[in-house]
Amino acid sequence: MDGNGTIGGAGGRILEMLPGEKWWGLCNAFGREMPFTEKTELSLDLRRDNYAHQALSFLCSDKGRAIWCPEPVGVEIGGGMIRLECDKGEIELVEHAGSNLREAFRTASARWFPPAGGEPDLLYFSAPQCNTWIELTYNQNERDILAYARSMLDNGVPPGVFMIDDTWQFGYGTWEFDPRRFADPKGMMDALHAMGFKVLLWICPFVSMDSPAYRALLATGGFLAAGEDERGVRRDRWCNDPAAVKWWNGKSALLDFTHPDGRRWFEGELARLKRDFGADGFKFDGGGVHFYAGCVGTEGASPKTLAYDPSASPAAQSALYGEFALANPGSEYRNGFGFAGKPVIMRLHDKPHTWDALRRLIPDMLAAGFVGCPFICPDMIGGGEWTAFLPGSPFEPELFLRSAQVHALCPMMQISASPWRVLSPEHQKIFKDVVALRQRFAPRFVELAKESARTGEPMMRALEYVFPGEGFAEIRDEFMMGDDLLVAPVLEKGAASRRVVLPPGTWRADDGRVFDGPAEIDVDASLDRLPHFRRLV
Repeated sequence: MDGNGTIGGAGGRILEMLPGEKWWGLCNAFGREMPFTEKTELSLDLRRDNYAHQALSFLCSDKGRAIWCPEPVGVEIGGGMIRLECDKGEIELVEHAGSNLREAFRTASARWFPPAGGEPDLLYFSAPQCNTWIELTYNQNERDILAYARSMLDNGVPPGVFMIDDTWQFGYGTWEFDPRRFADPKGMMDALHAMGFKVLLWICPFVSMDSPAYRALLATGGFLAAGEDERGVRRDRWCNDPAAVKWWNGKSALLDFTHPDGRRWFEGELARLKRDFGADGFKFDGGGVHFYAGCVGTEGASPKTLAYDPSASPAAQSALYGEFALANPGSEYRNGFGFAGKPVIMRLHDKPHTWDALRRLIPDMLAAGFVGCPFICPDMIGGGEWTAFLPGSPFEPELFLRSAQVHALCPMMQISASPWRVLSPEHQKIFKDVVALRQRFAPRFVELAKESARTGEPMMRALEYVFPGEGFAEIRDEFMMGDDLLVAPVLEKGAASRRVVLPPGTWRADDGRVFDGPAEIDVDASLDRLPHFRRLV
């Protein structure tokens, strides 16, 4: 084993953890499992799945070590060992990337995934996002979209990124405003712009198999092929017989972004929506690795999509789709493999309206930083499952407000369920105060976003990252924004206080009190308070 080279190249590799060593990385779907230690038992395969989150074949440790492969890997962690398998590319290990977690990450970032240059759209950090999904679900329509936007402004939410979600379109692949629900889509877009919003349209790589777009592309190609023919004989090469890929809205053909016709058609559709309707960008959904891994031509551990380019892996297809987000600045790309160092906006996978899901937000966002994706949004306030907000559902105002508080002082804040519908006037007041708190810190968050784009470091940081070696590696319910703002949200139902771990330094709390750390303190945390601390020294 070369201390600053490879662990033998491609194939199966084994690395032994050092005594007490802790590791972060791979995929932020497993944020709550981090840090990985000698007690961890975990198996995952980034060749077949990115687990609806952000993924990278990368790990770094608090002992200053780092592991990397440019291609997706299979990983097993157990018994104090890390076992990795890759099909191509080299697994590299740097034994002495630094003396702690931060130094290891910074060295690895500079070496393997340095910032690509450019900044994300800073509007994501200067104002809350609004998304029409929860309120309108599968009934996106002109009248209610405009009413939703006005309600935000009327209640003190500043204009920012505004996402029109699924079913604005006539059909999947038919990227035209549905005339049954949009009488004047260009006028609607103009009205939203006049309110100050930047407007994104939901879009996906799926095409309904009874649509004009499907028939047009079928003539030349542009879809992933089925893994078996009509006789059930397994194929090992691309052919013009599209697979019916199962996703959350049924089964559809899936665009092959290695095929020039598929890519050209999609580029044309996006350009037309921007030109004819004034779309500012897109909410790119449905690009998960597992959708492409479902169209495979070989058995075994190494899936290969039945694509026009036979060398394209499922992860490569997902990344090619994600490149459309980079080509359309201001867009959001929900999840994918290998976007470390790129100025793309991402968000966590949809979370249910539960306290357990709320507790996942912080560790999953922290872990996104360790896979090189610092511009991370924590799903929608209260969760992204629309059924939780229907009359008679188990909706909890307390949970909604505690979720809003997590959003308030993390990189991004996204509103979908209307607070003016689901909350009482008393709770609406608390929500408005949370938005106002966010706006007080927004200039600082814009500066942090610029800094992250330049350095590659996370905006939202684990305490272990900022204060290495102080015993904070297991803290998952607090976080730092930059190096000077400590945030300690309440994540337990009915809690009116919480214990806060303060790192070394002098800290001023949001109530004005000053504390010297390191220390553990109990603070009041009634429903109208988000405990947070600014480091003075």
